[in-house]
Amino acid sequence: MKTDSNKPIEVTVIVPCLNEENTIRLLLNAINRQTYPREKMEVVICDAFSTDRTREKVRQFAEDHPELAIRILDNERRTIPAAINTAAEAARGEYLVRMDAHSIPNEKYIEVSLEILKSGIAENVGGIWEIHPGSDTCISRSIAKTVSHPLGAGDAKYRISLKSEYADTVPFGAFRKDQFLSLGGFDESLRANEDYEFNTRLRKSGGRIWLDTRIRSVYYARQNIKELACQYWRYGFWKFKMLCRHPSSLQFRQALPPIFLSMILLLAVLSFFVPFARIILGAGLSFYLLILISASLAEVVKKRDICLMNMTIAFMVVHFSWGGGFLFSLFRSLFINNY
Repeated sequence: MKTDSNKPIEVTVIVPCLNEENTIRLLLNAINRQTYPREKMEVVICDAFSTDRTREKVRQFAEDHPELAIRILDNERRTIPAAINTAAEAARGEYLVRMDAHSIPNEKYIEVSLEILKSGIAENVGGIWEIHPGSDTCISRSIAKTVSHPLGAGDAKYRISLKSEYADTVPFGAFRKDQFLSLGGFDESLRANEDYEFNTRLRKSGGRIWLDTRIRSVYYARQNIKELACQYWRYGFWKFKMLCRHPSSLQFRQALPPIFLSMILLLAVLSFFVPFARIILGAGLSFYLLILISASLAEVVKKRDICLMNMTIAFMVVHFSWGGGFLFSLFRSLFINNY
């Protein structure tokens, strides 16, 4: 793909990518529809050697839309943090806007992001995730609703907030390239939570993070229970490793799943020896299920979609997978050297 190295590039959109043939063109179309001048921006896709038609679709899009500068780089280390760091180092723009290969930003995404950065309101800017089902099935619709519900998302502002405000983190993010590199970029030893870890370092250095409701992107949730369980196990597993670096960054929403799961496991073991533990375990699980069923039923009535009763299952998968991944990571750190 040809690019004019003399173009006055102001912003580089960086996209980590692996086997995204089904969504990559949707993202590129959304970038091409931005209100921000296309002649001032470029797209750098850092691909971890996709084995599907992702690269072919990117090249075809670049040929069809020569007005938008697009480059593909190889992600030799094949992780998301490495992809972002590689793309950031190669970026020609003064500003970086990170996007995801299976998300669709709204038309003012880049324009508003840069407006806020230039105003000095914050050093990292992001927006709201509008979470959509990964497919048109009952379980997919339930998963999408679950991960954007307070019982599934906790107090993560970028999933539930209705107002623009300062936050502890934002999805993806937009920042000055020089500041991103001066902070060391993303921690490549983390396979998840790399953005939260970077934002923790940013805040410790005096930086501010702004969540703006004018900045929005559609994000496609996992399609089935297996994918959801793997995703949240991974989140919990790597959250513990991130907390080893920044223990003071722990939020209540992050501590609750492993604490709850630990209590359940402890009571389950005690119930073999202490009859009263069985009563507490049964009462606790019953109350927990009642909360989940009530929340699911409320969404069924609100959306008039009986499929959303599956949210009860999805809530449990999110909570127990996240908590299980966290505890597994904790125990590995205690019993395996050099972990």
